[in-house]
Amino acid sequence: MRPTIEFCAGNMHCGTQAVMKTWESRPDLRVIEYGCLGNCGECYRRPYALVNGEIVAADSPGELEAAIGRKLGNPGGPSGSPET
Repeated sequence: MRPTIEFCAGNMHCGTQAVMKTWESRPDLRVIEYGCLGNCGECYRRPYALVNGEIVAADSPGELEAAIGRKLGNPGGPSGSPET
């Protein structure tokens, strides 16, 4: 089964739309946007996503992208290249 990254439409004001678009380029992942993921407290405070059902949050969209990569065991992020 492909790993799943879920984004909340209500969290897009935190910059997660760009993060979602970046991960969507990976055909080995399921990237889904929902109207609400039911994590309103987290959603209001900072960028977050669910990775295989677990909350991954960060203080900025760039940090979220990196945190998702680490959670997936891919520290290079969506491109798969190691961070420099």
